[in-house]
Amino acid sequence: MKSLLVCIMLFVGGMGPALADYQRNEAVPVDKVLFGNVSSVRQITQSELIEDRNHGWKVFGGALIGGTIGNQFGSGSGRVLTTILGAMLGGTLADEGQQRQQQITLQLVELIIAIDDGSEFMVVQDFDPSMVFHGKDKIRMIYLADGSVRIDKQM
Repeated sequence: MKSLLVCIMLFVGGMGPALADYQRNEAVPVDKVLFGNVSSVRQITQSELIEDRNHGWKVFGGALIGGTIGNQFGSGSGRVLTTILGAMLGGTLADEGQQRQQQITLQLVELIIAIDDGSEFMVVQDFDPSMVFHGKDKIRMIYLADGSVRIDKQM
């Protein structure tokens, strides 16, 4: 009976699109290694929106500064009107000046692996241009001590 294991490793943060917590030139503990062949390769992408969490405070600050400047003009009800208009203009300018969302696209590769014992696995990992996979490539499925899985070509 063939088993299907989905291993999706995604790293989100300021470190960039690298999914593994190691570099290819570092030694890391390994739990086990399985050998097999690539059955299928598919290039995929994942897009992620990152929102500016400080956006509301920036709009509030723009409205506060605009209201303060508007309060310097006019007198009586005219001063109230220029204060309100200054606050609205300051908040609007701060809102338009801020890029609220940023989109990051991760380049990934989806591999279907046929292990020598007959079982199949699907692994999604970061795309590494120095290690491009093709159908029927001989691979190693490396289970790292931290629980992650990495696919590398057999050399």
